[in-house]
Amino acid sequence: MNNKKRPLEGIKVLELATFIAGPCCARYLADLGAEVVKVEPPGGDPLRFTAVNEGRPFGDAEDTTFCMENTGKKCIALNTKSDAGRKVLEQLLAESDIFITNWRQGALERAGLDYKTIHEKYPKIVMGFVSGYGEKGPDKDLPGFDFTAYFARGGIMGTLYDKDGSPMIPIAGFGDHQVGIYLAGGVIAALYRARETGRGDQVVVSLFHTAIWDVGVFLSGSQYGDSSTKYPVSRKKIANQLQVAHRTKDGYWVQIAMPRYDFYYPKFCPVIDRADLIDDPRFFPQTSLQEHLDEFYAIVDEGIRRLDLTELEKRMNQADLPYAVCQTWDQLLEDKQAWGSDALAKVKFPNGKERAMVRTPVMFTETGLPPYERGRFLGEDTREVLARLGYTAGQIDAMIAAGDITDLKRIG
Repeated sequence: MNNKKRPLEGIKVLELATFIAGPCCARYLADLGAEVVKVEPPGGDPLRFTAVNEGRPFGDAEDTTFCMENTGKKCIALNTKSDAGRKVLEQLLAESDIFITNWRQGALERAGLDYKTIHEKYPKIVMGFVSGYGEKGPDKDLPGFDFTAYFARGGIMGTLYDKDGSPMIPIAGFGDHQVGIYLAGGVIAALYRARETGRGDQVVVSLFHTAIWDVGVFLSGSQYGDSSTKYPVSRKKIANQLQVAHRTKDGYWVQIAMPRYDFYYPKFCPVIDRADLIDDPRFFPQTSLQEHLDEFYAIVDEGIRRLDLTELEKRMNQADLPYAVCQTWDQLLEDKQAWGSDALAKVKFPNGKERAMVRTPVMFTETGLPPYERGRFLGEDTREVLARLGYTAGQIDAMIAAGDITDLKRIG
């Protein structure tokens, strides 16, 4: 295990969040060395119960999803609506530097956990707030998941597909993970300011705004009305035909990526055995290509379909041209670069099985890799955290009996 001090050691984080985006942020802060206490309701974070959605076994014995979002945290189960449970929550808030939540604004206000109330009571605390649609605006109180607020309303599903097909099938966590990392960046900046000034702040990141940022390049360009930005488009009509995926002779989809069309075009033509096209005025320069997109698409498609993947890779590498195979998840799990760059780690679960897990994508040279352990069981750290707050064993037992807290419980 790496013994070098990590960037946020000594920082205390309280997480009152469910599912993915908020917990992802807190998980990253834990990776950085922060002590994160995750407060779950007595029934547990709903993420503990989504096994069927992800095709994995139900229960704590092999909960890869909960592990990914919650490794490195202490998990306590707390009834925040009871007087005793609320007292524990306030004690945790009082000692925390950062408070992460994705409760909706109305629920936060009713519970007295909105930023205004928190800031008055704990002026140094930094609050990280995950939202579906933001803190302001007419739809700020709508429920938001990444399928809806990010993929759909955020301009992704309605644009990024071949118009001859249908919108993509989204997957859980895609937008959430981006929100989580964005939120972490803002929270760390606010923490620095709090340390300098003694005053905390609220950092708000929404799924909707994140999606708008992610499509921002083409969203801005679409204002000019050019057909190349009026997505969805047919793959045969994309303005740069050297940025389209094609299928090889042996059935692999390969994405080529040559944004400087005029620079790459003469280098690419020999790859598909069409050096005769280098000076063809129909396809070069790129401004001329726009009147012949379908024709050039067919040429490139035919050229790549004649080559198997090994031959195409050889030619592309020799020409130093950018490309990548469109990998399935099975292929990605065996990708030597994924393992070689420490993007993946092996984690052993309580049933003895070892699974590949994904690390957060920010690496530190000096402090190295954080430990990667299974996510904690529901209430697994309740006794330890309350003992640290000064509660006796008898008091803890009484709170368990009263339903104020939940002790160690395994799901499934």
